Amino acid sequence: MDSKVWPGRTYPLGATYNGTGTNFSLFSEVAEKVELCLFDDSGQETRVNLPETTAFCWHGYLPEVEPGQRYGFRIHGPWAPEKGLRCNPAKLLLDPYAKAIEGQVEWDEAVFPYHFDQPEGSRNEKDSAPFVPKSVVINPFFEWDRDEPLRVPWQETIVYETHVKGLTIKHPEIPQEVRGTYAGLAHPVMIGYLKKLGVTAVELLPVHQFVHDKHLVDRGLRNYWGYNSIGFFAPHNEYSSRGQRGQQVQEFKQLVKNLHDQDIEVILDVVYNHTAEGNHMGPMICYKGIDNGAYYRLVADNPAQYMDYTGTGNTLNMRHPHVLQLIMDSLRYWILEMHVDGFRFDLAATLARELHEVDRLSAFFDIIQQDPVIGQVKLIAEPWDVGEGGYQVGNFPPLWSEWNGKYRDSVRDFWRGQGCTLAESAYRITGSSDLYESTGRRPFASVNFITAHDGFTLTDLVSYNEKHNEANGEENRDGESNNRSWNCDVEGPTDNPEILTLRAKQKRNLLATLLLSQGIPMVWGGDEMCRTQKGNNNGYCQDNEISWYDWSSADQDLLEFAAQLIQFRRAHQIFHRPRWFRGSPIDRTGIDDIGWFTPEAKQMTQVEWGETFTKSMAVFFNGQALPNLDDFGQRIVDDTFYLLLNAHYEPITFTLPEEKWGKTWEKVFATNEARFSDSADAFASGAQLAVEGRSLTLLCKRE
Repeated sequence: MDSKVWPGRTYPLGATYNGTGTNFSLFSEVAEKVELCLFDDSGQETRVNLPETTAFCWHGYLPEVEPGQRYGFRIHGPWAPEKGLRCNPAKLLLDPYAKAIEGQVEWDEAVFPYHFDQPEGSRNEKDSAPFVPKSVVINPFFEWDRDEPLRVPWQETIVYETHVKGLTIKHPEIPQEVRGTYAGLAHPVMIGYLKKLGVTAVELLPVHQFVHDKHLVDRGLRNYWGYNSIGFFAPHNEYSSRGQRGQQVQEFKQLVKNLHDQDIEVILDVVYNHTAEGNHMGPMICYKGIDNGAYYRLVADNPAQYMDYTGTGNTLNMRHPHVLQLIMDSLRYWILEMHVDGFRFDLAATLARELHEVDRLSAFFDIIQQDPVIGQVKLIAEPWDVGEGGYQVGNFPPLWSEWNGKYRDSVRDFWRGQGCTLAESAYRITGSSDLYESTGRRPFASVNFITAHDGFTLTDLVSYNEKHNEANGEENRDGESNNRSWNCDVEGPTDNPEILTLRAKQKRNLLATLLLSQGIPMVWGGDEMCRTQKGNNNGYCQDNEISWYDWSSADQDLLEFAAQLIQFRRAHQIFHRPRWFRGSPIDRTGIDDIGWFTPEAKQMTQVEWGETFTKSMAVFFNGQALPNLDDFGQRIVDDTFYLLLNAHYEPITFTLPEEKWGKTWEKVFATNEARFSDSADAFASGAQLAVEGRSLTLLCKRE
C-alpha cells in the first residue's frame, strides 16, 4: 500500500477523493499527533502521520488512495478523564465526516477506554481495531440527471413516517434480495403503493450510521429504530443491498432519485443531540477519543461526567463552533449531495440549550436562519427533551414546523370520550393558532399526528389500555404508561363482532380527523393497513415481526378509506389552508370563513366552549372565503363543507343550519361506513340528521 503523504488541505473535513487521490482532514484541539490508519482487504493496517496542522485541523493528501479504501484515526494526546481529556491511541476512531462506514461494533472490552474490572482505573491499552467499524472513502460522483428539489408547499404536504427495513422486509412482491433495503423502498412496487396512497413525503426513521447498543445485543435484541447515531454523513450500511464498501451511498441516492421521479419528497429523522458513545462508561468509537471536551457537554465542576439532556448518556456540545460546523456541514451534505428535502430533528429542544435552559434564539437556530441552503428545506422539530424545561411545543422559530404533541393528546381524548374542552378540540383541528399564530407562523407550523413510531400503532391504540412491552426484556417498565388509548372494553385481540366494528370505526374517526385538520398530517406507516405491534408501544429494539409490516394481513377496507381521505384532502384546499381562519366574514357574502354550531344548529357560546362533558359539535368550512391566490394571482375557491362530530357513545340528531349557511347538503362520507358515500342523498337546510355514536359525518354544500 502506497503510504506517501503530501501536506493536503484543511477543508473540506473528512476524506475527499478528487479523481487522483484523497485528502484527509480531522479536527482535534487536544491532539499532539494524529495517525491516519489505512486497512487493506486482509485487514492489515498501515499508519501514516498526518503532516500538517492548521487551526487545529490535522490534514494530509495521499495520492492514489481511491474510493473503497477503509480507514480510521488514532489520536495521541493527554489522558486525564478528571479533566475531560480522553485521548487513547490504542483505540481506532471513526472519521466524524465519514461518508460511508463499513461494519458494526463487536462488543469486546477493547472497544471501551477502561477495563471492565477497573472502570475507574488506568486506560485500556488493548487495540480496538479488530472490533470497530471502519470509515470508507467514497466515490462522490452520481448521475442525477435532472433531479431537482420538489419544494412541495408545506400546506400541501402529507407525511408518511416509516422505517427503511420494516416497510419492505416482508413484502411479497419485492425481490427477496432487496427487501429491507434502500433498493427495496426504491422498488416500483413500493413507490407505486405510496403514490396510490397519495402521500407527498416519506419521513424515514434514522438512516445515519448507528450502533446496536451492547445492552441490547447482550439480550439478543437490536437498535431497530436507529436513534443511536455515530456517523452523521454516512447512510446506515445494513440497509444496503449492494454491500458496504461505499455502495450504500449510491443506493441511497438512487432511492431519492426514484422517489423524486414520482413527486415524493424525502425527509430524514436526524439525531444530532447525542451519539452512540454514551457516558463515561460508554465505548470509545469516535468523538470521545478525538476531542472529548469539544464534542460533548461535560459537567462543569466534574468534567469526568457528561451532561445528559437526552436520556442516552451524553449531549453534543452545541456551544462549540466545530460541533455547530459538523451539524451544519452534515445538513448541507444531505441536501446538496444526497438531495433530501427536509429533516425532523429528534429531541430538538436539546439543540437549543446554550447553558442550561432552552434558548429559543440559540446559536444553532441563528445559523439555520441565515443559511441559504438549509433554510430552504423542510425543518421539523420534536419540540422536547428529557431535561428541565424541555417541553417546548410552540416555542420554535418561524422557519420551523413542530410535532404537535398537544394535537395528538387532544384528538385521542376527544374520541375516547375523556375530558377535554370543545375549545381545545377546536384549536387543534384548525391548526393550533394558540400555539403558533403569535410567533408569525402559519397553520403548517403544526405537524399533526395521532400515532408515531414512539407509542401504539393506530390499531393498538383502539385495542389496548395498557402497554405490553415484555418482549423488550425490561419487565414492561419501558415505554409510556399514559397512552390515552381505549381498548373498546376488551384488552387485545377479540373475535367479538361488535368490538371489532367499534374499533374499525374508531380508526376511521381518528384518520378522518387527522386528514380534515389544518396543519400537516403525518401518518405512521402501516396504520392505514391495520398494522399491530401486539400492544408493544416501544418497539425500538424489536427488529422482527413485532415491528415489520405484515403485508399479508393488510386491511384492504381501511387502506382504501385512508387513500380516499388523502386524495379528498389534496383535492380541497379548504382543509389545508395556508392561513389562519378569522372566524368572521372576509368577502361580500357576509358569511364567516368558519362557523361553530351545537347539534341544534345554534352558534356556540362562550359557556359551551368551556364545557368538558359535551362531546358533539358541528363545524362550517366556507370554501368561498379562502384568503389566498393561486400562482397566477387568481382567487382560489373551493366547496363548502359542514362537519358533524359526535364522540358521545349514543346517536345524536343534528339539525342543519339556516339557509344563509347553505340550502342543500350532500353526504361525502360518514365514519360509521367503511367507504366514502356513493349516494347523492340531499338534505335541506333545517333538516335533521342522525349521527351514530362515536362517529363523524361530512356534508358538502350543493347549490
